[in-house]
Amino acid sequence: MEKKRAGNKEVFKSGYVAIAGAPNAGKSTLLNRMLGFKISITSRKPQTTRNRILGVVHRASSQIVFMDTPGIHRAKSALNIRIVDAALSTMGDADIILLVGD
Repeated sequence: MEKKRAGNKEVFKSGYVAIAGAPNAGKSTLLNRMLGFKISITSRKPQTTRNRILGVVHRASSQIVFMDTPGIHRAKSALNIRIVDAALSTMGDADIILLVGD
């Protein structure tokens, strides 16, 4: 992100990025690495992330809110349907969707 000026004022940029992908694709690990500390649980077990996890990166002229999402898959049980719905809802709230593949 770059600083831009509107007249004599500097423009502060901000945005939301949803980190989406299949279960165990590395979404939570990526979020933790981008933030520089562990905020999201990681595990070999699929569906560890069940709700959106927010991580914020601040810069002098910008702020990015990263949203870790549950894994997107073909859900059969009621719980998994709700988990996938949470991921899709988070993606709808984002300015950008970062798709993570394994």
